[in-house]
Amino acid sequence: MTDREPTGSPAPSTQGSVIGWALAVLLREWSARVEDISRDLPHGVRGYQVLSAVVHEAPPTQAALAARLGIDRTVMTYLLDKFEGCDLVERLQDPADRRARRIVPTEHGRRVLAELDARVARAEDELLSGLVPEDRRVLTALLEHAATGAAPGEDRCAAAARSVGGRTSDTV
Repeated sequence: MTDREPTGSPAPSTQGSVIGWALAVLLREWSARVEDISRDLPHGVRGYQVLSAVVHEAPPTQAALAARLGIDRTVMTYLLDKFEGCDLVERLQDPADRRARRIVPTEHGRRVLAELDARVARAEDELLSGLVPEDRRVLTALLEHAATGAAPGEDRCAAAARSVGGRTSDTV
């Protein structure tokens, strides 16, 4: 947090807790912007979260990815079929377990996600444009710290999927 009040910032509320309201407003606006950004991706925001998990982390098995994101395994199969058809991911046999499939991003999938990540970052900057850049950085760090403390070990993609989708499983 900075030592000064940002220019034009409102005085702290004396009406009681505003955390729930503030977080709900920010999540609603973030969700709408990311849904718009990811509308061309199969399954929209959910697809963005799947592709992000596949690209940014070790190649998960199909079953582990479904469990982690709270997506029914059958639905995950259809979703990944669409992703393969769009050349975003491929399923490779797990060398340690021939029955399992690792989900690996293609180069095209990496490029698509890099563009989406850049657009999401711009949308987040726009969403927080009422704050000076240092305050945005501090807010983001504090929110991450608070969320990690509130739910240690929580999977970020699964938590976002539950919040945005309002459910833990998806339908085709």
